[in-house]
Amino acid sequence: MSVAEKSEKKSGGLGETVSVIIQALVLALVIRTLLFQPFSIPSGSMRPTLLEGDYLFVTKWSYGYSHYSLPFGPDIFSGRIWGAAPKRGDVAVFKFPPDPSVDYIKRVVGLPGDKIQVKDGQLFINGVGVPRVKTGQIDNPDITEAQGPVDVYRETLPNGVSYDTLDLTPNSIGDNTREFDVPPGHYFMMGDNRDNSSDSRFTVGFVPEENLVGRANIIFFSIADGASPLEIWKWPSLMRVSRLFNFVD
Repeated sequence: MSVAEKSEKKSGGLGETVSVIIQALVLALVIRTLLFQPFSIPSGSMRPTLLEGDYLFVTKWSYGYSHYSLPFGPDIFSGRIWGAAPKRGDVAVFKFPPDPSVDYIKRVVGLPGDKIQVKDGQLFINGVGVPRVKTGQIDNPDITEAQGPVDVYRETLPNGVSYDTLDLTPNSIGDNTREFDVPPGHYFMMGDNRDNSSDSRFTVGFVPEENLVGRANIIFFSIADGASPLEIWKWPSLMRVSRLFNFVD
């Protein structure tokens, strides 16, 4: 084989490698944009449903697509396309309205046209109290982020979706609110950790439908104490095995 042939073969091999890498990156970008996006839980606002250190997949097609679905969020169209409206009780990822560069995750409790209020810690939708039953206490700081037992309440929304919420302290600032009228095309979001959640009762406000990123679907990894998934040597002691591959309710 001549020197020229060897050089051509080497060049061809390098070109094929670069081509494969580019194709893989494009495929990953398409999957992340249209199908699934990984998301990590940064705070305790959704305890006990989601914990810091949970890593989950968000289904992008659940609510269709907005310009926020695209890489870097170019403002090339408004509204949403090819999607269904969120259901009451969905756990959804959305862009923080005051700063769309920040992702939030909360539960959808109010739909467009709803009247939402909290009275003495109980959620009211259109003037009707959501059933709220105390199911017991949790005394596990990894779940509650508190020292000592915390009351757990089971809420059941009008469409039958039920989930656990935490009541860290009585008479907290979010236990009694004014009545909120949810505007058309907007949603009212709340965290399951009711006394430790920045949500639509406070700075988040009403969430425009175009700010929705996707629906939380399944936990694929979970690790405690703020450890990174890359710290493999910590997996035996800190991985929350019981949370792996749990669907998000």
